[in-house]
Amino acid sequence: MQSTDLGNKESGKLWHRKPCPAARDGIIVNIIHSTSDYLPKVLRFLNVAFDSSGDCLIAGDHQGNIYFFDLYGNRFNLVQRTAQACTALAFNLRRKSEFLVALADYSIKCFDTVTKELVSWMRGHESSVFSISVHASGKYAITTSSDTAQLWDLDTFQRKRKLNILQSVGIQKVFFLPLSNTILSCFRDNSIFAWECDTLSCRYQLPAPPESSSILYKVFAVTRDGRILAAGGKSNHLHLWCLEAKQLFRIIQMPTKVRAIRHLEFLPDSFDAGSNQVLGVLSQDGIMRFVNIQTCKLLFEIGSLDEGISSSVISPHGRYIASIMENGSLNIYSVQALTQEINKPPPPLVKVIEDLPKSKLNSGDLKMKVTTGRVQRPAKSRENRIQTRILKQDLAGSFENKENELSDGLNKKRLQILLKGYGEYPTKYRMFIWRSLLQLPENHTAFSSLEDKGVHVAFLNLQKKYPIKSRKLLRVLQRTLSALAHWSAIFSETPYLPLLAFPFVKLFQNNQLICFEVVATLIINWCQHWFEYFPNPPINILSMIENVLAFHDKELLQHFIDHDITSQLYAWPLLETIFSEVLTREEWLKLFDNVFSNHPSFLLMTVVAYNICSRAPLLNCSLKDDFEYFFHHRNNLDISVVIREVYHLMDTTPTDIHPSSMLHVVVALTKGQYPVFNQYPKFIVDYQTQERERIRNDELDYLRERQMVEDMQAEVDQQRVEDEAWYQKQELLRKAEETRRELLLQEEEKMVQQRQRLASVKRELKVKEMHLQDATRRRFLKLQQDQREMELRRLDDELERKLIEEDLAKAEQACLNADWRIQALHKQRCDDLQRNECYHEVARLLRENRRKETEVLNAMMGEEAKKWEEAKEKDFHLKSEKKASALADASRKWFLEKEINDALEHAEHPYRKAVPRYQNGQVASSCSPRASQLNAVSETDSATCISLNQRRIQWDTMERDLMERVRNLRQRLAAQARNRCQMPHLLAT
Repeated sequence: MQSTDLGNKESGKLWHRKPCPAARDGIIVNIIHSTSDYLPKVLRFLNVAFDSSGDCLIAGDHQGNIYFFDLYGNRFNLVQRTAQACTALAFNLRRKSEFLVALADYSIKCFDTVTKELVSWMRGHESSVFSISVHASGKYAITTSSDTAQLWDLDTFQRKRKLNILQSVGIQKVFFLPLSNTILSCFRDNSIFAWECDTLSCRYQLPAPPESSSILYKVFAVTRDGRILAAGGKSNHLHLWCLEAKQLFRIIQMPTKVRAIRHLEFLPDSFDAGSNQVLGVLSQDGIMRFVNIQTCKLLFEIGSLDEGISSSVISPHGRYIASIMENGSLNIYSVQALTQEINKPPPPLVKVIEDLPKSKLNSGDLKMKVTTGRVQRPAKSRENRIQTRILKQDLAGSFENKENELSDGLNKKRLQILLKGYGEYPTKYRMFIWRSLLQLPENHTAFSSLEDKGVHVAFLNLQKKYPIKSRKLLRVLQRTLSALAHWSAIFSETPYLPLLAFPFVKLFQNNQLICFEVVATLIINWCQHWFEYFPNPPINILSMIENVLAFHDKELLQHFIDHDITSQLYAWPLLETIFSEVLTREEWLKLFDNVFSNHPSFLLMTVVAYNICSRAPLLNCSLKDDFEYFFHHRNNLDISVVIREVYHLMDTTPTDIHPSSMLHVVVALTKGQYPVFNQYPKFIVDYQTQERERIRNDELDYLRERQMVEDMQAEVDQQRVEDEAWYQKQELLRKAEETRRELLLQEEEKMVQQRQRLASVKRELKVKEMHLQDATRRRFLKLQQDQREMELRRLDDELERKLIEEDLAKAEQACLNADWRIQALHKQRCDDLQRNECYHEVARLLRENRRKETEVLNAMMGEEAKKWEEAKEKDFHLKSEKKASALADASRKWFLEKEINDALEHAEHPYRKAVPRYQNGQVASSCSPRASQLNAVSETDSATCISLNQRRIQWDTMERDLMERVRNLRQRLAAQARNRCQMPHLLAT
């Protein structure tokens, strides 16, 4: 068997050489998780789950570390640290790399093994979740706690439905049936219902089991085809239900060693088409037995009394079994190795458990018993063969050592020889050898009757006197002591019984039956005559020890006598604790290997040997406290030397003082029922029991009265507390009222102050407003004054301009008509109205206008001067023209007169002057100067008229251009004035 310690590693190999599981245990690898802190400790695995392939699994420990194990790839990885214990795991979701884990804070988380990230976080439970069942499709999951079951959608991780029940009923388990759409819910009142997953409608309810074999179901298992339901509880009976017929068809009775069933699971087989025939049954002794439900044969088993199993999970294909051991480690088993015929040891004696008579069965032929196919031996097959040969030699001999023959094929004499050779028994087989040496009957029924009586009243407050850290160990010790007290009344009065039984309780804490029978056998044989002087220590036994010590070491005994040290101090502390206070675990086990293999006097001789081997430090002690400390604490002493000294004392002590002459040999407990133990002064015990009962009743009366007084006092205190609380509340209310009144007064004062400040601010604002209004009014008055001044200047300029225009108009009377002046005056009035709307810009515009008008006036004055000059020129020219005209008129008059005269003269003398005119050129030319003058005058007159017309046209053109420029300039000034006249309105707004 290979063992792997995960330690602080986050990944690594599971094994370093190919595993070869043996048929005897079938273990592939043992996985432990220990820390490497200053104080190393083992972190216990709590849950394990396979994936759908069956080759990978996850496991979580009590610190929240979740590991992923790949059995095919020989790897492990730390996939998550949840920092809290996991209560359930599921690894067969639709997304193969995701798994569900239920945590101690009642929440369920989904993680991914590849990315190691949180996928979802589901809340809703108010108690610990102990079961997670996933639908075959991987789409839905059911989480179960003691008070509710919830159905989740794994696609959205939202809760679909919630099953609420009465608190008095309680839920045992809710899970999906394989390969179906049915949910099976099992309650604590043995009622089992089947529900439709989609509609959650009830499909059927299983009937109640027969009264002859009625048990409270605790655990359940279903075959892969969903047809057979196995149920078990605190009994050795298994009920098999046919879910198709909805009836109980078989009751299987497990061996008598099985008193309670902790877990059930069917072993899958590749060739059974889901109708699994092998059922794994984990019982209270930590052994998981695999039974064929058809033949009721015990096929094989895993686990042992020393290495018990806490829980197991089988892979879906049935090749592996993952078991969490009671020591917190994880074992991986090979089913092939466990079921392989060639690896099995030779078949030993077959024991058959017969069926009960049919007349005693109320449920017909339903009940069957499990028949063991083989007996599990702790020794190897080779050793078994050796032992078989030894038995054959003994049988062939004279049977002289027949009394040394033990059960299970062991021989006491040869065990003693082995013990003397090695000093102790092998650790692996020690418990088996002890059980054989003590010949324990394993009376399950008798022990169950003692255990069913409950905790004895003498040990109800055991934890107060013996505060044990482990609650499990305390519970087992309490049950064992209670069973001893119910067996014999003396043990309820024995004060040292917890000290005597505790080492065996710690050793056999996983099997209380063996623990009880070992302690009972020890009391009957090795505690002979201890209770004859009860309640005093066994004076007779102590006297035997003192006689032996006096024979072998008189000096040490005399030293005890000199310092007033009796056997009650140097012998009784060792006996009542059976050396558990002065020896380590290994030393104690080694010692009791020899004690159980020898006569009961061996224990008394051990006390003497312990004192003799410790004589040097004891002779140096002189104070009683030193002696007490020595016999109640561990000392530097070799237990092997002590054991050799014991054998020496056993051989050299005279018969007359040898304890073996006064103690009988070892007597085993009887089978079926335990023997009556009455080797004690019954009247003293009865008297003490009566006195104790009387004291207990008085104490109960006193406790009841004290409880009543305490209740009354509690009520008074409660009333006083309530009164004080009421008064305090009233005081707090009064203080709160005063505080609020003070706050109100302060708020009112603040309001008054704020109002005063507000009034002062208002006054200041009003003064500022008045100042602003006054300043605004002054600015407005100044603006009006400036406006009026500008208006006056404008009027002056306008008056001057008008005078100039009048002068210009007078100068242009010849070329301008009255309509132009009327239009100019109308436009001027419009411009004046527009200029009245301007405030701040009007001055600049007026100045600009004034400048431009000045330029225009200058230009007009220049034009006027030019026109006056032109007019003068025209007047001079007119005069010249008039003179020329007068001269022309005179010439024409003279010419007319001359013509008239000539006409008259011609009329009077027509032929006298005609010939010379036409014949003499001078006569004709004498008249030409005057004609030339007339022609010149006419030409000059026409030229002058043309020139005047042209100049008049040019003057009109220039005048039109000048007026157009003036008109455009006035339009631009008016537009600028209109744009700027809006600013006072904006300022006013």
